[in-house]
This record gives sequence, structure tokens and C-alpha cells, in this order.
Amino acid sequence: MSHTPHELHEEFPEFAEKMSDLKQSDAHFSKLADEYHEVNRAIHRAETNLEPTDQFNEEDMRKKRAALKDEIYQMLSAS
Repeated sequence: MSHTPHELHEEFPEFAEKMSDLKQSDAHFSKLADEYHEVNRAIHRAETNLEPTDQFNEEDMRKKRAALKDEIYQMLSAS
């Protein structure tokens, strides 16, 4: 498979170390990150026609990815 865009380490490079730490120490953060990666890869597979889907499902997946990204960012940016 080709490079998957929108990976968390690319979206938030300034938080790379904090993401790594939180994945180890915070079960909720780890679950959110895993869910983000799962949805992100599903979107990439749909976009590249490896697993085609209808536009409504793809739109729902994009909304879910955005919501997860927002929640992850809130956790990363909290002091």
C-alpha cells in the first residue's frame, strides 16, 4: 500500500514525543489514537479504490476522523 496521508505524527509533528508518552500512559488517548488510525486507513483504502465505498459512508468516515483528531488535539494541547 502506498503512503497513507493524515497520520497523526504528520498532523501534529510538534507533539510527537507527547503522543508517544500518552500512548503508553493514557489508555483513553491510546484508544483514540488507534481508532483514528483505523478510520484514517479505511478512508485511504476508499480513496485509492482498494475498498470502494459510497460517498455517504466516506463522508461519515471523514467526519469521524475529524472528530477524533479534534479530541486528540485537545488532549495534546492541554498542559
